Amino acid sequence: MEIEIGRGKRGRRAYGLDDIAIVPSRRTRDPGDVDLSWQLNGITLELPLLASAMDGVVSPFTAGIIGKLGGLAVLNLEGIQTRYEEPDAELERIAALPPEEATRGLQEVYTKPVQPELIAERIREIKSQGVVVAGSLTPQRVRDHYEIALEAGLDVMVIQGTVVSAEHVSSVAEPLDLKRFIRELPIPTIVGGCASYQAALHLMRTGAVGVLVGVGPGAACTTRQVIGVGVPQATAIADAAGARMQHLMDTGRYVNVIADGGMAYAGDLAKAIACGADACMIGSPLAKAAEAPGRGHHWGMATFHPELPRGTRVKTSTIGSLEEIVAGPANENDGSLNLMGGLRTAMATSGYDSVQSFQKCEVMVAPALKTEGKKLQQDQRVGMG
Repeated sequence: MEIEIGRGKRGRRAYGLDDIAIVPSRRTRDPGDVDLSWQLNGITLELPLLASAMDGVVSPFTAGIIGKLGGLAVLNLEGIQTRYEEPDAELERIAALPPEEATRGLQEVYTKPVQPELIAERIREIKSQGVVVAGSLTPQRVRDHYEIALEAGLDVMVIQGTVVSAEHVSSVAEPLDLKRFIRELPIPTIVGGCASYQAALHLMRTGAVGVLVGVGPGAACTTRQVIGVGVPQATAIADAAGARMQHLMDTGRYVNVIADGGMAYAGDLAKAIACGADACMIGSPLAKAAEAPGRGHHWGMATFHPELPRGTRVKTSTIGSLEEIVAGPANENDGSLNLMGGLRTAMATSGYDSVQSFQKCEVMVAPALKTEGKKLQQDQRVGMG
C-alpha cells in the first residue's frame, strides 16, 4: 500500500530485517534433519553462504577455508590480491592508517592497476585447494579480464557493482550487453546488485543463475548517505523473490536470489531466507575472523573510488576463527558465532527442513522484536552484539 509523502509524491512503506520477525509454525523439527544445501546451476553448495568480494574478507587462503566449510567465497578480481604480488604489505598498510586518513590512503593503495597475470595466479591458488572458485568483476572491467579468468579455471563469474542494470545507457562508452555477454560465457554467472522487483526481473532475464539483492545495507557502505539510493533489505529481498516467481512462471527457469549485505547475526540470515533469499552474501561478520586479510578492518568495493567514495573503513573485533564464525562452536551469546547453526536452529524451530521450504514461513512486522523485554541486556550492554 502506498503512503502519501506529499501532494505530489507517493511511496511504498519498506522494511529492514530488524523490522520483521519469523513466526513459528505448528510443527518443530530436529536440527539434524535440516538440509541447508542449495544449487547453483548444477553446483551443490552445502551452506547458503557466500563471502563478499571484499579485500578485507576474501583472500585465496580464506576462500579455501570457506569452500571447505561448504560455502562459496568470492574473490575481488580487481582488488589488492590482483594489483600486488605481495598483497600482505598493502593490507598491513591499510590496517595501520589513522581513521582520518583511511579513505585517502585506500585511494592511494588502489591506484596501482590490476595485473592480469595475478588474476590467473590467484584463481589457481584457490583452485589448488579443491574448492569452487568464484571471482567478481565490475561491469566496466569484465570484458578486459574475463578471458584470463576463464583460462585459469574460474568456476563462477560474479558481475557486481553498487547497482547493476540490464539496460545501462551511456553516451560516453559502449555499455556492456549483459544478456549477450552472459549467454556466451561458458560458466554460470551471478549479477547484481539490485533492490526492486523490476530490476531483479530484468537481471534474471539476462540468463544469470543468481541475482544479488542489496543496495547500501552493508556495514562499510555509505551509498545511502552519499547518493540517497537504497531499499531496506527485507522489502528488497521479498520483491526480488516475487520477480523470481514471475520469471519461473514465464520461462520455467529458477534463478537464485542472493541477499547481499545488511546481515550481522545468525538471526539476520534466517530472516533474509524467510523473506525469500536462497543464500546470503556477507562481509563484516567474516571480517571478524582471525584469518581475515583485513587485520581487524573491513571496507567495501566503492570505499576507494577516486572521485566519489561510497564506503568507509570500519574497525572490527576479532571474535574467533572462520570455522567458529561459520559453523561453531560458539562462546558468545549474540548470534555472531556459528551462523549456520543459528540458521539451522531457526529453521528447525519453525518446522522447516530445507531452504526453499523455509522461504514459505510466516513473517510479521515486529519493530520491537530485538528490544522487547531486553532492558537489562541494553543497560548492561550484553547479548545484543
